Amino acid sequence: MFEYIRTHKRIMQGVLLVIIFPSFALFGVDSFMRSRDANTSVAKVAGQAISQQEFDQAMRTQLDRMKQAYGPSFDAQMLNTPEARQGVLDDLIARKAVTAEALKSQLTVTEPVLQKAILEAMGLKDGDSFDKERYKSLLAMQGMTGQQYDAIMRQDLTIQQLVNAVQNTAISSKSVANRIALISEQERDVQVLNFKSKDFVAQVKVTDEMLRAYYDKNAKQFEIPELVNAEYVVLSNDILASQVVVSDAEVLAHYEQNKTNYTTNEQRRASHILLNLKKDAAEAEVKSVKAKAEALLAQVRKDPSQFAKLAKDNSQDTGSAERGGDLDFFPRGAMVKAFDDAAFKMKEGEISGLVQTDYGIHIIQLTAIKPVAIKPLDQVKEQLVSDIKKQKATKAYAEAAETFTNTVYEQADSLQAVADKLKLKIEKVSNLNRQSVPGMPATMIANNPKFLSAIFSEDALKKKHNIEAIEIAPNTLLSGRVVEYKPASKRPFDEVKAVIQARVLETEALSLAKKAGETKLQALKASDDVNGFSDVKTMSRLKKPEIANEAFLAVLKADVQKLPAYVGIETPGVGYDIYRISKIAAGTPDPVRRASESQQLDNSAAQQDVYSYIEALKKKAKVEINKAALNSKATNSAP
Repeated sequence: MFEYIRTHKRIMQGVLLVIIFPSFALFGVDSFMRSRDANTSVAKVAGQAISQQEFDQAMRTQLDRMKQAYGPSFDAQMLNTPEARQGVLDDLIARKAVTAEALKSQLTVTEPVLQKAILEAMGLKDGDSFDKERYKSLLAMQGMTGQQYDAIMRQDLTIQQLVNAVQNTAISSKSVANRIALISEQERDVQVLNFKSKDFVAQVKVTDEMLRAYYDKNAKQFEIPELVNAEYVVLSNDILASQVVVSDAEVLAHYEQNKTNYTTNEQRRASHILLNLKKDAAEAEVKSVKAKAEALLAQVRKDPSQFAKLAKDNSQDTGSAERGGDLDFFPRGAMVKAFDDAAFKMKEGEISGLVQTDYGIHIIQLTAIKPVAIKPLDQVKEQLVSDIKKQKATKAYAEAAETFTNTVYEQADSLQAVADKLKLKIEKVSNLNRQSVPGMPATMIANNPKFLSAIFSEDALKKKHNIEAIEIAPNTLLSGRVVEYKPASKRPFDEVKAVIQARVLETEALSLAKKAGETKLQALKASDDVNGFSDVKTMSRLKKPEIANEAFLAVLKADVQKLPAYVGIETPGVGYDIYRISKIAAGTPDPVRRASESQQLDNSAAQQDVYSYIEALKKKAKVEINKAALNSKATNSAP
């Protein structure tokens, strides 16, 4: 019941999305998107269609999630791949398959559990009260009604019951946990013999032929790529909004017209005792439950201070029973009708009679009342000004976009004309490369593929004309022009000769060090000799010394059936090292760490069990994927 709520985590800032476990993202709108034409379905799962509209909505939801996760470094192109679209579809398929199984298993969620989940959803609470404005805003952003969101939450909570049944019964092998602990704790006594490349520098003779050969063989190291210095202008809703002036009269008018958005309706706080009773219960059961309810009612009316204790001991709504029956604050209409009607007729401190709903018989105690509250104008003025600016900017954008597009084309020799007409700022950017930089966000002008493709076009480079207006983001146009072009070139040999000499010297010295080290390693394997080795250091997977990670792993992986054991490892730029392993010990057990590792194994087993269970449900659901619809133009443009 209420305990299911605590397993949910919500993405903030308006994304109505529930994550059940890391690899299974639920997109939460599938119950409301049904394709009338089966041919437009992207997939079918257990006889249920995943429509094109539903899939596109899931893509948009994933886009919103990634924007929240990556922030300024987010690049929308990350979703514009077949693999990304398939991943989104796989999540929808998994959800469909699990939902079908939950329905088959006849799992349900009670109305109090559902309403409590909605009221406690992150971002929907303002202090101790329900944030009605944010709730409306969240629904509007997702294009959903309250009924649709209720259905999503009910479905999510139902699915969680099914998944928990698998996840909470996972068992990991204790012998495996013990083996891992022993491996982690095992200690090795180690000495090291270094062959440092710097000690072999004096033996290296570098000739001009070697330098020239390196220069010719590694030509790419000395290339100077073609570069462009450019200027650009951007037109966007945000820029237009910054130009809008909003009067106090407009703010007041908007406030009065939308006052309901800043009004919090009356809310009431109640506690209840619930005795479960089904609609079709036998007469004997009905009499028995009513008799118990009458007895409890008599007790709480005799001593209202005992209500919380009696609720904790007797209420069958386990979630609220833990809190003495407390249901927190709720607005009118949040609870089932009979409960709602009773609660909103009562006075503060009053105890109701027996109230019967589809869930059973309730005894209600009204504990607090919050009257209707309206946020004053001063408190919301800043947001109102921002909203009005955005509205005006949105209306002005279409006309401004046409002016922008026409001007950069008609007056192609300069950006000044369009900057003057639309009050835009001409920005400059230097040393642009033809290719975007992997890992850098496309939202950066200097790394945007569309902009780079246009600015490096033949017309832009040769004639230095304005590039045509391109849309680099929703309601965001950009144009630019080349100020200076530097063709690709190669640094002269004499300019880089000193750099090449240092690299060749380092490479040759390292080669000599490695050769000497490998020769010594073979000799040691034939006849043990501790001369030249460092003092003994004890290493384990829990006690990493200050050595290179590659060397550390090599020591731990070394075959130690016969001691002493030797292992050689090259450290780039440093030299060659030989490690001598002379002793193996079990190490000291740590009960706390072992318990933690065992818990991690349990969690891993639980995740694997859930994954395997869902894969089995997908197979059982007989999934059919429409590849043509999945890769259609409509889908590709979803983000």
